[in-house]
Amino acid sequence: MKTFAKQFIAAILGWQIRRLRARHNFKVVAVAGSVGKTSTKLAIASVLAKSRPVRYQFGNYNDIVSVPLIFFGEQLPNIFNPLAWLAIFAKNEIKIRRRYPYEIVVIEVGTDGPGQIEQFKKYLHIDIGVITAITPEHMQFFADMTAVAQEELALAGFAGQLLINADLTDGKYLKQVPKAVTYGVNQPADYRLNSVSFKGDSASFSILRQGRPLLHSSHQKISEPQLYSVLAAAAVADELGANAGSIDEGIRNIPPVSGRMQFLEGLNDSTIIDDTYNASPEAMRAALDSLYRMDASQKIAILGNMNELGHFSVPEHRAVGEYCDPGKLDLVITIGPEANKYLASAAGGKGCEVKTFTDPYSAGQFVKTKLKPGTLVLAKGSQNKVFAEEAVKLLLKDPADAAKLVRQSPSWLKTKRRAFSVKI
Repeated sequence: MKTFAKQFIAAILGWQIRRLRARHNFKVVAVAGSVGKTSTKLAIASVLAKSRPVRYQFGNYNDIVSVPLIFFGEQLPNIFNPLAWLAIFAKNEIKIRRRYPYEIVVIEVGTDGPGQIEQFKKYLHIDIGVITAITPEHMQFFADMTAVAQEELALAGFAGQLLINADLTDGKYLKQVPKAVTYGVNQPADYRLNSVSFKGDSASFSILRQGRPLLHSSHQKISEPQLYSVLAAAAVADELGANAGSIDEGIRNIPPVSGRMQFLEGLNDSTIIDDTYNASPEAMRAALDSLYRMDASQKIAILGNMNELGHFSVPEHRAVGEYCDPGKLDLVITIGPEANKYLASAAGGKGCEVKTFTDPYSAGQFVKTKLKPGTLVLAKGSQNKVFAEEAVKLLLKDPADAAKLVRQSPSWLKTKRRAFSVKI
């Protein structure tokens, strides 16, 4: 019943979007990929907004029903609330007839299994598509990495132009889209970050286009994984004709994103790197690289399960554990069954001090007793069985900063406490 309802609603919304685009002149930028979609979407919107009116959604509306709502600026109601949907359809009709005040709409398109990105083709034509990475994701539904690549590259079927992260996409998949524009930090690419210089949690860098300088910029409160979002945003803006000055200004003002390498003040003069929205092997290693690079009197990594990896789960948890460096980490905390069994044992085998926990509340209380002045704490993990943001909450200097964490609505808090049998 739910599947039918979603398909029915998506059909109506798709019909309305097609008419909106036929009546008004605006471009669509869509972000897909295994990791970093929301951060990249927000970076692109921030940079483009310096020169043109942009519509986007701050959260992660990225499925067949929620994406159309972004075009009309509507919120997602319960799928089984017919009156709410009728009201949205009616308001959309009015907006179709009125002047559309935006020149660019920036969206993200997500997938949990084969064939889902292809569904967007029913109502979307994308002017520029961005693929942030082709790395392990939802592997309980994909047979192998070739299947993942096929799913993400389906975006090419309804995009006028495609930008692909050359660092996080195997070359054999890049060859499948020979006309794609590439971006990267380490690999040769059409757009490349150069002369990256970190100072604490700030970075300055140059952006090259076809090997020639495009601009020099900087950003406060940034980490290695976020450099890809910045570069993608600059590339998209340049492809759409923005000048270097507006791109630079937009980069400098890209806002922090909850649960995605966000820096927060912790107890006892500590700093928390909150990367708790989700976790995948590539993103986990990138987050650890940021932690390793920064100076601190003590470094603690809270690492949770990486869910939905299917048959990749055991080797990938072990690989992340082996990536834990005892020379750069004073303590590794794990949360969740696979992290506790495989990641923890591999990290311990490397010589790291490891403590395992079955819930984030106990983990947070333990880390709280270990904080010293100048400690740097990284927290990262998937959602179910982990919810590492609840550990972060116990470490915050200002309790009001809990509002900056992910999944803090009353319903989410109730779900999390029930999941770990914690009394409300």
